[in-house]
Amino acid sequence: MAELGRLRKNDTTEIVVQKTEFRGSVGIDIREYVTSDRCTGWSKNWIRIPVEMWQNFKEIMQRVDTARKE
Repeated sequence: MAELGRLRKNDTTEIVVQKTEFRGSVGIDIREYVTSDRCTGWSKNWIRIPVEMWQNFKEIMQRVDTARKE
């Protein structure tokens, strides 16, 4: 597992991007990590993108960026 970056979502939550391997499949995980008085650790909110689909995902994100600018 290799952490690629973090984004602060709010006071208690970060979005963490990692390259991971699960059951022989490599993918990019985008997960929330919570640090609060009530709980600390990974939330149930996450998405896994297989590396084979990463280029397709990037193309979709480019469309999101274009739509955001319009």
